Amino acid sequence: MTNPLGRAAGVVLLLLGLITILGLQPAHGQCAPGDEKKATEKSDPDQSRTRLYKGESIFTLQLLDAINTATPNENLFFSPYSLYNVLLMMYFGAQNSTEKLLRTGLNLQWSDSKTTVHEAYDTARKSLQGRFSESNAVGFSSVDKLFFGQRIPISTCMQQKFADTIEQLDYESQPEEQRVYINRWVEAATRGQIKDLLVPGAITRNTKLAIANAAYFKGTWQTKFKAAETKKEIFYISADRQAFVDMMHVEGTFSHAANEKLSCHILELPYSTGAEDDDSQRSDNPNQVSMFVFLPPAEPNALSKLLARLAADTNILHEVVNDGISRKVDVKLPKFNIEKTVEMKPVLERLGMGALFENTANFDSFTDGQEQIGFDEVLQKSKIEVNEEGSVAASATVAFSFRSSRPVDPAMFHCNHPFVFIIYDYGTRSVLFNGVYRQPE
Repeated sequence: MTNPLGRAAGVVLLLLGLITILGLQPAHGQCAPGDEKKATEKSDPDQSRTRLYKGESIFTLQLLDAINTATPNENLFFSPYSLYNVLLMMYFGAQNSTEKLLRTGLNLQWSDSKTTVHEAYDTARKSLQGRFSESNAVGFSSVDKLFFGQRIPISTCMQQKFADTIEQLDYESQPEEQRVYINRWVEAATRGQIKDLLVPGAITRNTKLAIANAAYFKGTWQTKFKAAETKKEIFYISADRQAFVDMMHVEGTFSHAANEKLSCHILELPYSTGAEDDDSQRSDNPNQVSMFVFLPPAEPNALSKLLARLAADTNILHEVVNDGISRKVDVKLPKFNIEKTVEMKPVLERLGMGALFENTANFDSFTDGQEQIGFDEVLQKSKIEVNEEGSVAASATVAFSFRSSRPVDPAMFHCNHPFVFIIYDYGTRSVLFNGVYRQPE
């Protein structure tokens, strides 16, 4: 029986273990250097939030290219939004060179005050919570959690800023029970989509902190594919490899663009907002979420070139969501499920953030320097189901031939060879999930 909705879910879990056992260290100042400067300088919350979104969009496309480079022959699906939130939590706990590394890696150079960044983060988080509910046609949730060990002396500043995010667990005497507890939290936060994120042995008696973000999305297409028209068709994996897929079909009015910078065609498939859906007001609706599909030419290396071009242009997302032309389009898209676990440590190393996992990394703001904390791994597990009705996605992160001329209507947008897709939220100007579909699984 067909699931009434497609689903997407993801969890980023950042596992922090004690890398080296050291004696207690003296406190190293405030947990948010720059607070004293912030007290005398006013910041514009809306401007700060816009800058945070901008930095996240740049990180998103660089991450996509890095993950593709690490796994060049696989289907991909992950949540840059989820990972970015986990890394932000790391940033709030970092000091000195580690703080600077994360500020650069997360594109936070617009402020040297953690308080300003935290205000932008907190405003965005509360705005998101107020936009979606279980009864909405489109639903998205993102939850952060700091699972500290029971005996960890959490800094006063962290307790004040993250009171509703912190939970303390007994890793020392019950590591396996706490692993199961975190897995159950992840499963509940992703509406049952992400299960058994942490394998036995992932949590030990030496674990000091696990930072988690769980993100969940559900959406019904504004223009649904017709189930009766789904049929087996050939998908061209490469020049010499083909496979049959369940190809969905619909003809309707969609936003379509032929982007010369990216050398690909782009189609927007909006999810229903539950109200009177109006294509012309799509980008003005703060609750609008859409899937954008990037279809490169069916030629060797076209997909890798597309991903490299996406990563190289920091303004391309803004261009993509605004440049489409509403027109009649004949759409074919494979019906698919992808479930992936990605070890983010080597990916972050590719992005120049490998020092986060070294013994010299400084996360003293979590404990005012009274307990050294080090990061071992960032693990993300994500899952998406796309069918005729829509999509459901979830993610959990734990540490951690092209022609630009306009064709005759209806335009043909047939995804019968590898393509890139993103789930984009207009309200936060964020890519919630993205992926690469190379072949049926």
